[in-house]
Parts: sequence; structure tokens; C-alpha cells
Amino acid sequence: MNQRVLVASNRGPVSYQFGGGGSLIPSRGGGGMIAGVTDGLAALGPEASATWICAALSDADRAVARARDTSDRVEIGVRMLDIAPDIFDRAYNRVANSTLWFLLHQLFDTPNQPRFGREFRRDWESYLAYNEAFADALTGEALTRGEGGLRVLIQDYHLCLAPRLLRDRLGGQLGGASGEAGIGHFCHTPWAPPDYYRMLPDDVGRALLDGILGADRAGFHAERWATAFLDCCTAVLGADVTRTGLAGPGPGPVGRVTYRGHVTEVAVHPLGVDAAALRERARAGDVRAHVGALRRAAGDRKLIVRVDRTELSKNIVRGLAAYRELLATRPQWRGRVVHLAFAYPSRSALAEYRAYTDQVRELAGQISEEFRTADWDPLVLEVKDDYPRSLAACALADVLLVNPIRDGMNLVAQEGPVLSERGCALVLSREAGAAATLAADALLVNPYDVTETADALHRALEMPDAERQRRGAALAATAAADPPARWLGGQLASLGPGS
Repeated sequence: MNQRVLVASNRGPVSYQFGGGGSLIPSRGGGGMIAGVTDGLAALGPEASATWICAALSDADRAVARARDTSDRVEIGVRMLDIAPDIFDRAYNRVANSTLWFLLHQLFDTPNQPRFGREFRRDWESYLAYNEAFADALTGEALTRGEGGLRVLIQDYHLCLAPRLLRDRLGGQLGGASGEAGIGHFCHTPWAPPDYYRMLPDDVGRALLDGILGADRAGFHAERWATAFLDCCTAVLGADVTRTGLAGPGPGPVGRVTYRGHVTEVAVHPLGVDAAALRERARAGDVRAHVGALRRAAGDRKLIVRVDRTELSKNIVRGLAAYRELLATRPQWRGRVVHLAFAYPSRSALAEYRAYTDQVRELAGQISEEFRTADWDPLVLEVKDDYPRSLAACALADVLLVNPIRDGMNLVAQEGPVLSERGCALVLSREAGAAATLAADALLVNPYDVTETADALHRALEMPDAERQRRGAALAATAAADPPARWLGGQLASLGPGS
């Protein structure tokens, strides 16, 4: 029996722009979640039938959604949903990104936010409608597709309600591992502990948990996030929770939740990188050209590299402040090190993100003005998306700085060591999910402690070559241990036999 897979996420594996004469020009979707799922699906082989349901994010996407035709443009079948722009805006920008993202990363400025009034209630209704649109589409695909064991993989905090909505629609045709279809939900972010989670209105907090518990398996990147979810199920829902815990940092179940007569297994699935594919991409001409240009610009100076979105949780401002403190307190590094800070614009529709990007630019300018000499600029900041240049910077990095306030996993912390040509030292926030697997060979820091981060940068810069290479090789091996195919395959296997 062939394996049938349905994937649902806000952003899909392809996006479109209008070309000349109204033609539609596709481009690959970006981001760690997209790459992980796409690579995982590709590894299933030709016997698998995969359809990816996502939201139309542009006018060109909406034209494709109305035509319902992507079969000639991508390997995976893609169905885009033309959700009304006002509903999408309220669901995506105001609930998912302005409320749930801040909640799950514990980022609220609590004297001022959140504030749940009538406007939020209207936004919440849009979030429900958005999830219902996905549940309707998934139901239609599930009921009209051909023979084969069906597995549904619903992705991230945008679609917390969809598992329960789908289960209610399909009813008796669902039975998890023993039935015709199994539902999985995977959260790529952290999960907040109960005391923080309870900032949500009570009914909203219960609805989100109940929605995810409509799945047969709820997945997280790290045990601490899965444990926080279990804690919320106990404290907020009063659900029957059984805890098992993990024997080590790898994948596996950590507990079960019985609620409303249904059992949901809660599990950890760390997402690593496809090391071979990543290294092959780094050998391409556009990347090698950037490698040459960056090497000539840096000369014999050491390179501290960071690659991030201008996302509040990524903690770029404190990272820059730590670099400033390094130069201020250890003048021996002046003229001998360059910090390459590549920051991709993120969520510019939200005022908080625009203001944060301005802070990043302002502090970077102050550092250059304070320490720059006639023949040395201590900092290169690029606020634009340039993937080949980012790969080149990782290849040359002596030190990789990854210091998020909180992160579900963090692929950059894994990609950097895999790409490094000489072995790099990794300065890593202990609040990143990746710390669960990389801690032994990274230099862990408290992301709020600028002085500790500056000290770690100094330790990384003066690390002997042999130790740096040993640590870098170990980090790369760990990053490659859970490639996307294994990450996705483990989830599919947990939902029952697929062939």
C-alpha cells in the first residue's frame, strides 16, 4: 500500500511572482521548516504521494490558488488556499505573530502587552476561520485521494486548532496507528511554561491545547519544550498526563496525554541538516565567489559570523553589544577580528520588528564609528537576504555566534559547523533548542548576559586550532545525525504503517 502524506503549513514550498505578460514565476520557499519538510518528503521515494496545503501569500499566489494548478512547477503537489486578506492578516499578523509567537518565546513587555479586549476577540475569530479553512482543505484531500495509508503532518503555531478540527470532520475514519489515517502536529517554536502560558484568556489557552491534542502525535524539537507542553496540559486542561522522559538528547516519546477520550503521544524530534546537500550547495560558483571576496576583505583577521533574521527572539542587539564589549575590554583584538553580521529582514509588517531592525543598524553604526581605523572596519552588517553570501561566511567563520533569547531549535548553529572549512568555535545560547544536542562541544552562554557572551567570544577567538577543529568536527557530526529525512520519517512512522 502506497504512503499518502498531507502537509499543512502557513508558508509552502513554493511562492510566485508575476512575470511579463502575466506569467507566473515560481521560486522556492525559504526557512528551516520548509527546508526540513521538503527534504524529508523527497527522501520518501516515488511510491509516496505528497500534497502540501499552504496559504496564498501574494497576488500571484492567489492567482495560482484560484487556478489550483502547481503540478507543472514543483515536484510536490501544492494546493494554495485563497484566504480572504482581512482574515489572513488578523490570523497571521495579530494572533499568530503578535500573540502566539511572543507568548511561546516569552517575549512580551508585560507592563504593556498583551492586552486582550474586543479587538483581540475579533482577531481570534479570524484565527479560527483560518484554521477551519485548512481543516476543510485537508478533509477534502483526505476523502478524495486514492488508496494508501494516510498521514497528515500539520506544522507550527499558526495551525494549533487544525488537528482537532480535522479529527472532528473525519470522525470515525481516523484511528491513529491502527486506523486509516493518523494526524501529527509539529511545533517548531519553544513552548511556554504554564505560568507564562496562562497570560492567554482561559478559553483561548484551552482551545489551543485542545486543538493540538486532536493529533495522534505532538512533536517538538527539544525535550524542554515537550515537557512544558505536558505541564500546560496538566495545569490548564487538567488532562491525564503520563510522563516517560527521554534517555538521551535524541528523538523519542516523552509522554502521553489522554483528553476527551483520545490519546496523544508527545515526542521529541530534533531537526538536523542534510550535510551532503549543504556542502554540495556550498561548492557552487556563486558561493565560492563570495568566499573569495570575503577572504580578500578579511585578510588574515579572524572572523566572527552570525546569520539571522531581524527577529526579536534572535537577540542580535545583545550580540552586537557583546562584540562591542569584547573590543572595549580586550584591545588586543582591535584590528585582528571582523564581525560579519548578516541579518535578513523579518516581519516588516509589524512595528516592533521595524523598530528592532533600526536598533540593530544604529548599534552597528556606533561600533564602527567607535573602533574603526583607516585600514580596519570592525563590523560588516548586511540587512538583506543573500543566501550564497551567508553560506560563504559560515565556511570562513572562526567563531559562529548564535545567541537567541529562545529558539525552538536553530539550524544556523548546525549549518555553520557543517560548512566550516577549518572548524569553527560555536558560541551558543543555552536557550536554543539546539543546545540539547550541541552543548558538549559549544561554548554555552546566558543570552541576557552581555559580559558572559563577550568572554565566550574571547575564549573562542583564542582557542587553539586543534581544539577548535575537534569541537567543530564533533558539532558537524551531531548536526548531521538527524537529517530532515530521519526527522520526517520518524514522525510518519509514529503515525502508523505507511506501506
